[in-house]
Amino acid sequence: MSKVIYSLATAALAGLVATAGLSQTIGPNGESATPSSTVVVGDDHVAAVRASGYSAALLWHDQSDFVNAVTAGASDEFARLGIEVVAVTSAGFDAAKQRSDIETVLAREPDIILSLPLDPVTSAAAFEEAKDAGVALAFLSNLPAGYEHPADYAAIVTDDLFEMGKQAADALAAAMGNEGTVGWIYHDANYYVTNQRDNAFKTTIENDYPNISIVAEQGISDPARAEEIANAMMVKNPDLDGIYVTWAGPAEGVLAVLRAGGNTTTRIVTLDLSEPIALDMVRGGNVVAIVADEAYELGRAMAASAVLDLLGEEVPPFVIAPAITVTADNVAEAWMRSLNIDPPESVVDAN
Repeated sequence: MSKVIYSLATAALAGLVATAGLSQTIGPNGESATPSSTVVVGDDHVAAVRASGYSAALLWHDQSDFVNAVTAGASDEFARLGIEVVAVTSAGFDAAKQRSDIETVLAREPDIILSLPLDPVTSAAAFEEAKDAGVALAFLSNLPAGYEHPADYAAIVTDDLFEMGKQAADALAAAMGNEGTVGWIYHDANYYVTNQRDNAFKTTIENDYPNISIVAEQGISDPARAEEIANAMMVKNPDLDGIYVTWAGPAEGVLAVLRAGGNTTTRIVTLDLSEPIALDMVRGGNVVAIVADEAYELGRAMAASAVLDLLGEEVPPFVIAPAITVTADNVAEAWMRSLNIDPPESVVDAN
C-alpha cells in the first residue's frame, strides 16, 4: 500500500517545528505524543455511551487499503459502544468535495466526525459548522489551521513517526551488517509526518551506526520522478550498499532502476505497505524491510478519542499508534496487524 496522504506537498501546517535531530515523535505544533494504547473507553463507560444514542460519520480523503483499515478500526470500536455510523465518504483528494461531504453529513446530525483534513485553510472553514454544533472532531494526521485543543477538536491521531524512521534505519543497517554506504531519498515538502519519519532514519544512522555513511541525499516531491532520481544517484554512487526511500510509491521506481541495471546488491528499505515492494521482499530481492503503521489501531484510537471527548474526559491532543517492521518472515502477521486483512495472494504465494 502506498499511503498517498504523505505525498501532499500542500498539506504543510502552520506552526511546524524543525524535526532534524529529534529523538521522539511530536505533533504539528510541537505536542508531546501519547501512545494510542492509553486512549481507551473503559467498560465502566460502555452502558452510558450506549444509552446516549450517539452517531458518527467518517469523512475520508480517499479510498485505499489504508483507509479501509482505519475505517474498520473505528467501526469496530463504535459497534462495541453502540454508536451508529451514519455516513462514510471519500473526497478523492478534493478539498472542495470534502467540504461538500461535511455539509451533506451535518444534515444527519452526527455527534462525532472522524476525518483527515485535506487542506489546513480550506478545512478550517469546512469544519467550522461542525465545530460550532458541538460535534466531537478527531483528525487523522492533519489539523485545520488555527484549531486549538481541546476547544476545537478531540485529538490528532497518527503514526509513531520517529519510530517508523528508526525501525527503517535499524532494518537497513542489519541487512548491511552495520557498515557501508547509504543513499537517502526524503520527501521534499514541508509536512511534519514525512519530515519526522525521514529525519528519524537519518538521525538513527548518524547516531547509532558509526560505520555507515549517508553519501547521497536527494529530495523528492513528485513520486513520478523516482526513477530519474534513482538513476542519477546510482550513476554517481554505483556501489551504494543501501537506499532509504521516503514511502513505497517512490520506492517502486527506485526498485525498477535497480532491476533494469541488474543490481542485486543494493538494499532498499521504505515505509508503508505496497504489493510490488512486498513481493520483491519475499522473493529475496533488493527490498529488505518495509516499516508500516497500525492503521486499524489508528481508527480505533480516533473513535475512542472522540467518544471520550463527548463524555467530558480529558483527551491528549496528539496520539500515536505503533510502528511495525515487516520482513519476509512476518509479512502475513504484520499485514494483518497493520491493515486487518491478509496480504495479497501474490505475496502469500511467493513467500
